[in-house]
Amino acid sequence: MTDIQLIETAKKAMSNAYSPYSKVTVGAALEGESGKVYVGCNVENSSYGATICAERTAVTKAVSEGEKKFKRIAVVGNLGVQMFPCGICLQVLSEFAPDIDVILEQDGKLFKYTLKQLIPKAFSM
Repeated sequence: MTDIQLIETAKKAMSNAYSPYSKVTVGAALEGESGKVYVGCNVENSSYGATICAERTAVTKAVSEGEKKFKRIAVVGNLGVQMFPCGICLQVLSEFAPDIDVILEQDGKLFKYTLKQLIPKAFSM
């Protein structure tokens, strides 16, 4: 799967987002080492702390299906800007894939970052 295909998969996942409060929709497509792709979208809750981001949804789905090592994640949103993962999502990604590539899109252009560029001092044991 190309980076563009991974972005397109994330866009499809974004269409399932539940965001009645912020109106911000986010989709993620996470590629496991096996080559399987796990998708996620953000799911808001009126108790804001119970909201889950698209990236963590994808990671949770993957881990619950037995995959714990990842190559790439594509993240897209409806704001017309690069949708960088939040700090919690970056930390969760670092738990399973400290060398993962993070692919973002803006105005049809792809941007690729390493996780270490986005969270250089991730907490680890």
